[in-house]
Amino acid sequence: MRRRTADFRRPVRRRFSNVFWFTLCGLAVLFFILVLSRESGPRSKPTMSKRAYRQERIMEGLNVTEEMLSPNSVTRQLSDQISLAKAFVVIAKESNNLQFAWELSAQIRNSQILLSNAATRRTPLTISESETAVRDMALLLYQAQQLHYDSATMIMRLKAKIQSLEEQMNSVSEKSSKYGQIAAEEVPKGLYCLGLRLTNEWFKNANLQRKSRDRKHVEMKLKDNSLYHFCVFSDNILATSVVINSTATNSKYPDKVVFHIVTDEVNYHPMKAWFSLNSFKGVTIEIQKIESFSWLNASYVPVLKQLQDSETKNYYFSGNLDNGQTPIKFRNPKYLSMLNHLRFYIPEVFPALKKVVFLDDDVVVQKDLSDLFSIDLNGNVNGAVETCMETFHRYHKYLNYSHPLIRSHFDPDACGWAFGMNVFDLVEWRKRNVTGIYHYWQEKNVDRTLWKLGTLPPGLLTFYGLTEPLDPSWHVLGLGYTNVDPQTLEKGAVLHFNGNSKPWLKIGMEKYKVLWEKYVDYSHPSLQQCNFH
Repeated sequence: MRRRTADFRRPVRRRFSNVFWFTLCGLAVLFFILVLSRESGPRSKPTMSKRAYRQERIMEGLNVTEEMLSPNSVTRQLSDQISLAKAFVVIAKESNNLQFAWELSAQIRNSQILLSNAATRRTPLTISESETAVRDMALLLYQAQQLHYDSATMIMRLKAKIQSLEEQMNSVSEKSSKYGQIAAEEVPKGLYCLGLRLTNEWFKNANLQRKSRDRKHVEMKLKDNSLYHFCVFSDNILATSVVINSTATNSKYPDKVVFHIVTDEVNYHPMKAWFSLNSFKGVTIEIQKIESFSWLNASYVPVLKQLQDSETKNYYFSGNLDNGQTPIKFRNPKYLSMLNHLRFYIPEVFPALKKVVFLDDDVVVQKDLSDLFSIDLNGNVNGAVETCMETFHRYHKYLNYSHPLIRSHFDPDACGWAFGMNVFDLVEWRKRNVTGIYHYWQEKNVDRTLWKLGTLPPGLLTFYGLTEPLDPSWHVLGLGYTNVDPQTLEKGAVLHFNGNSKPWLKIGMEKYKVLWEKYVDYSHPSLQQCNFH
């Protein structure tokens, strides 16, 4: 049998077609894309979680409260240094060490810039970035201590500074009060001019004097108790004119209104000239001078008796008795003026009258007041608007309750009331001898231990238990020192400019002046000549 011979040739490789290779490459590309897409999906989630975690950590670092409370906080340390440095700046300036104050201020600014940058980027300060600022500030603070700007010294100096500022404030307040009081008591040049011109007019004009004497038709009205009688005690011509003009303008029956004016010798003839030259819608006007009351003398009137005492004169007119400890407003001589105290002698001034309405010269009337004369005072003497809506208008505000005489006779929480618009029943007044009560308390207060200021405290004592409260709308107070509710102003029958800011003064409250000035005729020749405008 024949054997095949051995074949030592290399075997022929089987070749693949081009289609196979293209297919294989496409599958490889697809597989690579698939792998990449799978890897990109899972990896994106950890990336987002890392960002959220980082933001959360940043927000945690922005917790200012935790930063300031943490004992290891660089922000807190820097803030404490700034606060202490600011105090040292003040002390350095007080010690005239301006160079050191400037260095502290510069370092304070540097530290503040660091804090501001940290707040802007919303990350807490690190020790590395703030180390220089903390060290430099610490060196300056140490230097301040070496200059004896330590805590004890600083406290002492600050206390001394506070005391100095308080003394300055008290001095300025006292001067302000004093100058305000002087401004309130001054006689404006216009009023002074008006008085002089009217005096000259009175004595050179015989017709005015004749007209004043020919008043027979008026005499009966002055004693007619069926009419509406008002009284004003004043030395201010223009203010009195406004009271009468506003009353006449708003009265339903001006021909039934009678005004009784009492003034002093200096203003008597100017008053007569003014009210003779001008008419007020038929209102009857009587003018008297206080010097004509012969019964008004030192033997009868305690105030006049006190004026003869040298100690009283020294207290009111020089202020040297107590080394200036008493405020100037308590030493105002006007509180010894008989025009001011004449309100306690109304029955003697008008012996024929049974009821009068007393008006201060710093009021404006904007309603008809005839209904006041029909108010039942229930057996009381004084009809007045109470002012005890606030605690500081009760009796303890005006009287010295450390004095046993006051403490044993009067309730400290009794309601106060106001002078300025009062209805007086003169029949009851005479029956109860109210003027005698006034004399009693005035004589007890010779040493000024019961009260110090004005006519209201003795009025509160005199009319204690004899005052009938009136509706508050009859008398609105405060236009000379405070703000008044507009609705209250609108409803008010009598508006009172009590306080220093009188409407005829430059220091008057501008927003309320118009209520007073509407009753002043600035076109009047006498007012124009005296530069009233």
